[in-house]
Order: sequence, then structure tokens, then C-alpha cells
Amino acid sequence: MRPQDETASKELLAQILTSLEDDKAEDVVTIDLRGRTEMVDYMVIASGRSSRQVVSIAEKLSDRLKQDLGLLTRSEGKDQGDWVLIDCGDVVVHIFRPEVREFYQIEKMWMSQPQPGRG
Repeated sequence: MRPQDETASKELLAQILTSLEDDKAEDVVTIDLRGRTEMVDYMVIASGRSSRQVVSIAEKLSDRLKQDLGLLTRSEGKDQGDWVLIDCGDVVVHIFRPEVREFYQIEKMWMSQPQPGRG
């Protein structure tokens, strides 16, 4: 990864985390995937208290990224509001209702993988 690309993905991540905090997302976890996958640099996982809040957090995040960075995101799952996935390019964001997050436990799957050069 080129240094300017890394800086851009870190700035995107910071903007995403600020948006999630502003909208009262809970239990926000960031997983650094650099060197583990070519698809994205970071995965962010967060919870909303209800389906309505999950959808609202996702919509506001997409709107802010479009307004502030001119970034068009793609999302899946807004119709149900149980789990919304937002593809932000270098960062993918998962927003869950707590019981759905507990059921899938995707952060445990990604966090349990050994890091390159370790173990």
C-alpha cells in the first residue's frame, strides 16, 4: 500500500468513527485488516439499540460521507434494519441490533485470526 493510500484510509476511518459516535452507536470495534485481505483496510462493527436506530446510523453515515468527501457508499440490509453493511471503499462498516450481532459474532471471527508474521 502506498503511504498516501494508507493516510486516506485512516482519514476515512476517523470520519466514520466520528459519525458513529455522533449518532450514539454502541460497542464500536475497529479491526485492522491491512495485510490480511486485499478487499479493505478496516472493518468497523457497531450496534444500534433498535432497527430504527440501526437504519438511521447507516443513512446518516452514508449522507455524511457523500457530503463531506464526495464518497458514494453501497449498503445492504436497510430494509430489515437488523444488520446493515456499508461498503465505504477502504472501510466496511457493519451496524447490528445487539441480539443479531451476538448471534453472528463476526468480530470474534476476524479478531481470532492470527496476524501475519505472528504465531
